[in-house]
Amino acid sequence: MALPEAPADRHAAVARGFGRLVEQTPDWSAPSPVAGWTARDVVGHLVEWFPGFLAAGGVELPAGPTVADDPWAAWEHHADAVQGLLEQRPDEEFTHPYVGTQTLAEAVDRFYTADVYMHSWDLARAGGQDPGLDEDFAARMLEGMKPIEAMLRDSGQYGPAVAVPDDAPVVDRLMAFIGRDPGWRAS
Repeated sequence: MALPEAPADRHAAVARGFGRLVEQTPDWSAPSPVAGWTARDVVGHLVEWFPGFLAAGGVELPAGPTVADDPWAAWEHHADAVQGLLEQRPDEEFTHPYVGTQTLAEAVDRFYTADVYMHSWDLARAGGQDPGLDEDFAARMLEGMKPIEAMLRDSGQYGPAVAVPDDAPVVDRLMAFIGRDPGWRAS
């Protein structure tokens, strides 16, 4: 099933999928495919980095529960707050000092929803779950990232690409491109 095109609808679908993974994570201290991160750290990353990104452009998200206290409550509050922005202020101009000016919906979709989508794989692997990632979206992301590979690697946000066969499933190719070993499993 393909993800919706509209940013608010796509975020709702991706956040719902991530929320399913959060709800079913059996061990918050389990290692994740991100070196040095646990399952709790994956959720913490998503809940903690994006408010600062938005604040740099003058948009505030309401504070909620902490991931340390309750990962599920923190995720639910955060995802609902982001969804509220997308539904109530999608066309608002958003200017960020590093990424320029675009609508708030475009900024959320490009920088945040995509991150939630990719980290869904990490949380799924940490919890021994199926990430249930849309293959068409994975293919679009991969094709969009290839031309800017040097910039992405230079940002420090992506590890070295992992070699996979050209005919590997597209989600595996995307994860390998961003520096994950598609064969990684929690021990």
